[in-house]
Amino acid sequence: MSVNDLNYAAATAADEKANAWRHWIGVVTALVDAVVVIAIVCIASVAYHIQAYGHIGDPQISLELAMMVTAIFVFTNVMRGRYQLSNYLSTKGQIASAFTVWNITMVAFIAIVFLAKIVDHYSRAVVLVTYLTGIPLITLARSGIVRTISIASKTGRITSERVFLIGREADVMSFVSRHQPWNIGFAIVDVAFLRSGDARRINDPAAALAADLATAAARCRQMRPDAVFIAMPWSEQETIDACIDAFMNLPVAIHLAPERIMDRFDNPHIVRIGSLASLRLTRPALSAIEIAAKRIFDTGLSIAALVLLSPLLAIIAALIKLDSPGPALFVQRRYGFNQQPFRIFKFRTMTVRDDGDVIRQATRNDPRITRVGNVLRRYNLDELPQLLNVLAGQMSLVGPRPHALAHDHEFQRKIALYARRHNVKPGITGWAQVNGLRGETDTDDKMAKRVAYDHWYIDNWSFWLDLAILLRTVFSRRAYRNAL
Repeated sequence: MSVNDLNYAAATAADEKANAWRHWIGVVTALVDAVVVIAIVCIASVAYHIQAYGHIGDPQISLELAMMVTAIFVFTNVMRGRYQLSNYLSTKGQIASAFTVWNITMVAFIAIVFLAKIVDHYSRAVVLVTYLTGIPLITLARSGIVRTISIASKTGRITSERVFLIGREADVMSFVSRHQPWNIGFAIVDVAFLRSGDARRINDPAAALAADLATAAARCRQMRPDAVFIAMPWSEQETIDACIDAFMNLPVAIHLAPERIMDRFDNPHIVRIGSLASLRLTRPALSAIEIAAKRIFDTGLSIAALVLLSPLLAIIAALIKLDSPGPALFVQRRYGFNQQPFRIFKFRTMTVRDDGDVIRQATRNDPRITRVGNVLRRYNLDELPQLLNVLAGQMSLVGPRPHALAHDHEFQRKIALYARRHNVKPGITGWAQVNGLRGETDTDDKMAKRVAYDHWYIDNWSFWLDLAILLRTVFSRRAYRNAL
């Protein structure tokens, strides 16, 4: 992109209609949410009463229920700051956010009717049907809203923010080419280049900088942008200070354009502890509270599963012993949280029990796989003994699948940030597995794709994501794809 193109974009970007739309986005999205929730409640109520009683039920009670649930849903979104244009420019995290708010809404509704002693006023079945129906419909509605607004912002129909860029030409052009602000709804209203470093002005750079900034500030005041972005290396502290001083007297937000290193991270932000402020680029994958909640969930569910599945586990162990010589369980070293080694339990599915520095990975139609082992692998039953590892705290029900130490050492040399998988406990099942990324990894690209899914899980963990992965592990055909 040339300087002329950038200046042309700056001259044509400030479309009044696009700028006006952003002020109504919050109202429009709230209204859409309200209409969707009212429709869900009314449809659920009518459908249930027709199915159960042959009539549509009491319209007044249905409307009361719809209005109460809608008010809680919209209010919760307002309190979470969801009705802002910036939240609708990317699809990332939208489904999880909508699902979280929907759960909060239903819990709040139940609490309100319980405290108000009007539990019997509303049908429990209608409330349950409303909740279950709302999960897919609200997700679809939110996805549709986000896609519509995102496309509108990229095509210039909606402007999220009018920005003024200032900095040396090379730095400004680098910022624009890396971030392409128009794709997130930014309209570049003007650009000011600092020329104080030019050879012909080097005799008095301070005076040249002051003149550049005075001109830039005057142009900025005339263009009336929402924000000023200072595009310069952060090491140039004196120049940045001068830029800030020049624009502090204008009614605009002042942003320091990100250094290139920040492009690697999704959620860097300022953290202040006492008088110390720092730019935090990453955080631990899970907080202390999240770790505790995940551990409680893992322990409870693994105990229940071991009790309920104990007859099946005994039958599988007996079949393995009858099918081929050797123990029923296979034990192998794996890396756990923070690359701490542990011994993983699996039902033996092969005639070999490799656990050395060189391990040949199982392949399709591998002659080392036993007849019983082939069935166990096909339906993930060989992983069931890892419930003991979960109970011991070495693994979680959900997390990146642990690999043999020999394979870990190999892939760590070949794939960047491979070891980041160990920032959480390994799991019996994981995000990569329910997306069909399991079985043989005979190429580096296959493993790199699996690792990318593991990293996504680490960056986007939530209790509901774990629950969804567990359900998909059991019921989704995709989770059994590529089994060996």
